[in-house]
Amino acid sequence: MGKKLYVGNLSFSMNDSSLEQAFSAFGTVESARVITDRDSGRSKGFGFVEMSSDQEATDAIEKMNGQVVDGRPITVNEARPQAPREGGGGGGRSGGGGGGFGRGSRY
Repeated sequence: MGKKLYVGNLSFSMNDSSLEQAFSAFGTVESARVITDRDSGRSKGFGFVEMSSDQEATDAIEKMNGQVVDGRPITVNEARPQAPREGGGGGGRSGGGGGGFGRGSRY
């Protein structure tokens, strides 16, 4: 299995297909995904590319990092695992507050 690469500072016009095409020169692209905003559908300016081998991923990092793609110098490095998210949905109570004027207070 290959390595997943983080690709940052992408042009907002870049889509999955053009991202895949940009990296296909370095080997087989298993997947290419530009991350988009859930509400607007607009690119967030970064994405991920998974190459089929570690050597292809290394070549892509060395040759693409800092290169200008669609007028922007992109950042390419090995993707780090996603950090676990804190908490869960909203709406929970977090206690605290109130300044000590709870039940039975005369103030």
